[in-house]
Amino acid sequence: MAAPMIAPSILSADFARLAEEAAAVHGADWLHVDVMDAHFVPNLTLGLPVVESLLKATDIPLDCHLMIDDPGRWAPGYAEAGAHNVTIHAEATADPVAVARDIRAAGAKAGLSVKPGTPIEDYLEVLREFDTLLVMSVEPGFGGQSFMPEVLGKARTVRNLVDTGHLTLLVEIDGGINADTVHAAAEAGVDCFVAGSAVYGAEDPAAAVAALRTSAAGSSAHLLG
Repeated sequence: MAAPMIAPSILSADFARLAEEAAAVHGADWLHVDVMDAHFVPNLTLGLPVVESLLKATDIPLDCHLMIDDPGRWAPGYAEAGAHNVTIHAEATADPVAVARDIRAAGAKAGLSVKPGTPIEDYLEVLREFDTLLVMSVEPGFGGQSFMPEVLGKARTVRNLVDTGHLTLLVEIDGGINADTVHAAAEAGVDCFVAGSAVYGAEDPAAAVAALRTSAAGSSAHLLG
């Protein structure tokens, strides 16, 4: 058993002060970086140059979530730059296994993300090639959306496969995670909780990280307090 992981999302941070915003969440397990290309999702955020700068500014492992078309072309570059975990979308590639192997060969852990409407059953075999499953609990593209509890069945399904030894990966969730919703996600078997406005909208972001971790541990059968 391990402690809950909290990954503050810099999508909710001040982009003009990213180094300071990274420092403000000391104690976080990962720093979640949303890369959007205005094609796969209707928003444009940041890319590899900003990630490279951020890697120099923080010791917190970067969790790069690529909401982009053609991830096979771009994902290995994030791994080569030094990202700890690089996640691609199942819906964005016809060969997620090949991309996962390229990410791992480039030195990072590989994650697979699924949109709220994407059935997880279609990807259970594929997940053997991944280190992380990122369950989207909002439609990807924008921060500040409301949590969609109907996706928690995916987390439960994969948690059961991990607990029974059929899969070895982290279950991560992203979208609408806050003090109210973290309990349900933890109960469903999530290991890592991405939180944007719940952290960066708080007066003390580091304290918000610690509080979310405590809340998750108290609601989980598989995580340590």
